Amino acid sequence: MPHYVDLHAHYLPGLDDGATDREMSLRMLRAIAALGFSDLYATPHQRAGMFMPAREQIDEAFRTVSEDAREAGIDARLGLGAENFWDDVLHRRLREQTVPSYDDGAAFLFEVNPQLIPPMLENELFQLRVGGSLPVLAHPERYVGIQRDITLAERLGRHAVMMVDLGALDGAHGRTEMKTARKLVLEGLSHAAASDIHRPEDQTTVAAGMAWIRKQLGPDALETMLSENPRRLCCRCSSARRASRSRYTAWTGARCCTRSVSSRRRRSVCTWRRWR
Repeated sequence: MPHYVDLHAHYLPGLDDGATDREMSLRMLRAIAALGFSDLYATPHQRAGMFMPAREQIDEAFRTVSEDAREAGIDARLGLGAENFWDDVLHRRLREQTVPSYDDGAAFLFEVNPQLIPPMLENELFQLRVGGSLPVLAHPERYVGIQRDITLAERLGRHAVMMVDLGALDGAHGRTEMKTARKLVLEGLSHAAASDIHRPEDQTTVAAGMAWIRKQLGPDALETMLSENPRRLCCRCSSARRASRSRYTAWTGARCCTRSVSSRRRRSVCTWRRWR
């Protein structure tokens, strides 16, 4: 049985557009665990004017769901993060070093406006990496700037983790998003993938996305994107507070999977990218 890591999920009840109650939370956990995930991170939205649950609410929901999962016999380790919107609230928290992150470590999940990539984003991500943080960009396939110019993902990926949604690979969010997500994976520009589950029924498209990676690139690629790289990121979290400068240079071996494609011959290869 594989032991994958899901770094993007909305299973905490009543906090955002994900689970609505504790029963749904358990159904979602069972759905993802059934696909081979053993580490499930809750990432409730943090977006001003839309979803901004207080840390106390998040902690209480996480404690409750963790207890429910143990009582229900769900064999998975639950972790906590947040999906931070790139706005004034996030920037204030970055200055104050209070950004909700994976297990309170250096790595944090964020998203931007799908229609408009912030003009100074690449430089800001570079500065964050120099400062010791590890930004993780959620669903890069949704952003119009990347859809129009795939090299933008390559440039951003020098300073941030690119993490596609598994469902997008199966067309769950639209044809353009599917084509972009597949291109990111095939060209080795995506470092990881995640469920971004909002409902138990999302299991179907998540499983289909996993099957697509396995078919196109093989089981080793799936292991890289769902276990090897996410675990390296999580290990990064656990030692994140030891030294600020060393955090920038240590995360350098993110493994991506890509495929060389010709008109008549296709073969899967794995390459190594540098997160400089």
